[in-house]
Amino acid sequence: MSEFKSDFLHTLSERGFIHQISDESGLDELLRKETVTAYIGYDPTASSLHVGHLTQIMLLHWFQATGHQPISLMGGGTGMVGDPSFKEEARKLMTVEIIEDNIASLKHVFANYLDYDKSETPALMINNAEWLRGLNYLEFLRDVGRHFSVNRMLSFDSVKTRLDREQSLSFLEFNYMILQAYDFVELHKRTGCRLQMGGSDQWGNIINGIDLGHRMGTTQLYALTSPLLTTSSGAKMGKSVNGAVWLNKDLLPIYDFWQYWRNTEDADVIRFMKLFTTLPMAEINRLAALGGSEINDAKKILATEVTAILHGRQAAEEAAETARKTFEEGAVSENLPSVDVPASELEAGIGLLTLVVRAGLASSNGEARRHVQGGAVRINDEAVSDERRLIGSGDVTSDGIVKLSLGKKKHILVRPA
Repeated sequence: MSEFKSDFLHTLSERGFIHQISDESGLDELLRKETVTAYIGYDPTASSLHVGHLTQIMLLHWFQATGHQPISLMGGGTGMVGDPSFKEEARKLMTVEIIEDNIASLKHVFANYLDYDKSETPALMINNAEWLRGLNYLEFLRDVGRHFSVNRMLSFDSVKTRLDREQSLSFLEFNYMILQAYDFVELHKRTGCRLQMGGSDQWGNIINGIDLGHRMGTTQLYALTSPLLTTSSGAKMGKSVNGAVWLNKDLLPIYDFWQYWRNTEDADVIRFMKLFTTLPMAEINRLAALGGSEINDAKKILATEVTAILHGRQAAEEAAETARKTFEEGAVSENLPSVDVPASELEAGIGLLTLVVRAGLASSNGEARRHVQGGAVRINDEAVSDERRLIGSGDVTSDGIVKLSLGKKKHILVRPA
């Protein structure tokens, strides 16, 4: 581990955030002497970010926490093109209205990690549509495009991957890396931004921006990337068996978010504490010494701390208490995820397989059938072996719900509507 003198790089180093830095000593010295502005770009391809984005969001959090100014750059302009990085095919193009709606939704997430109202070094949310949508194409080609070598652009891994697979790479997408490089130069001109951060797959794009800045007369710019994370078993962060682990609670219930972290593999608990919580390193090191069944206590702390940053301390503790009651006492909690089913359907009787799919516990009737045949499905805590069973009003408990369970950890409350 490098002995960094700046608080920011020292924090990143001891917590495992650093993959590459373009000039370690130069950036460390700059951060030690000056208040620096840095940015990470996010294309608003959906109304919510997911867990896979948390590493970069925490980079911005620690940047501000150590006295510097972070920018969450919204790709209102680049989002209309789409980043080709390692994608198998082009992204679907979005309308301006959808992009702007997504940006408005994303700001709610960032506000939990960054302070946009801080008196000194307030976080900034800037939309690159401010300078990209009004560009004069001919002037842009003359002033910016002339600095780019097509030969070099073809050598980037993000481009080579697509071409090696003999998959189409449109001229529209090919332009993306030029636009991203221009973002860095434009932000430097507008805010004095000196550092761009991102995932390791963005290294080539960020270096492009540094090189463009040099050619267009900026002061020295810097790059810092974090490793792209997978779990110890090789699974990609941000994905679960049921799809993306969204950060917006309207797309993923708070309890499910808490449970995702509670189910962290043993080998990942301490690493994830360093990356995704603000617990002091002394406390994390203490928890790292736990062994045996005590590791489950550390998982609960991880889940509660990560959830508290995103959704608030009270919501996190409610999720933890819901889990405790459900798993330790076998009780039904109002805070468990729920699905509404028309009372008329329950009166007539709804098929078990249909209900399992509707509750999100399986993606198809075939998968639901396999769960039933494997003995994993329970109704009101009683195992169900008949895949043709109908769930009706007679299954509604005195609490006015039907508790549908898959295994020991997934529970859904079915409510007559």
